[in-house]
Amino acid sequence: MVNLIKRGRQERTRSPVSYRLDPFESMRQLVQWDPFGTPGQWPLSSEFAFVPSFEARETSDAYVIEADLPGLEEKDLDVALMGNRLTIHGTRTAEERQERDFYQMYERSYGGFARSFTLPQDADVDHIDANLANGVLTVRVPKRAEVTPRKIKIGRPLSNVLERMKGMLGSHRQTDDPSRRPS
Repeated sequence: MVNLIKRGRQERTRSPVSYRLDPFESMRQLVQWDPFGTPGQWPLSSEFAFVPSFEARETSDAYVIEADLPGLEEKDLDVALMGNRLTIHGTRTAEERQERDFYQMYERSYGGFARSFTLPQDADVDHIDANLANGVLTVRVPKRAEVTPRKIKIGRPLSNVLERMKGMLGSHRQTDDPSRRPS
């Protein structure tokens, strides 16, 4: 899950693929790999699932999330919102392989994916817009206008306000106390 909430400077993180690999399974595959076997099959290539690349950026009036989703159509995607968490689900289905075909190389990945983003307080979740064009999903989350910072006018000193409040409380107490009521 990715937070769009700013919490100071963050370093760029590695690709999700880099921490999905099991080092023990990778080592087993390397030991069992036959370099003279089927051409074009790298031992680790079967471990890679479809992991689309995402970008999340903030503009002056919105948060924009973009994902590279080649080969996907709108029916393959689901963009959902639960509270302040925006989740993008999708599935890229594999094409049928013919038994009689011999693949020299098979590097494309398939499968399901899900990515979640925590939206900040100023996100206007009632006006989220999603668009899929040329294999790129763009989700635009506008910012609410009322959450933008506003300037507060500096007025009278606090001591004047406190004196006025004491005066109001003093006159109020005099009328509530039965011994101080005029007869």
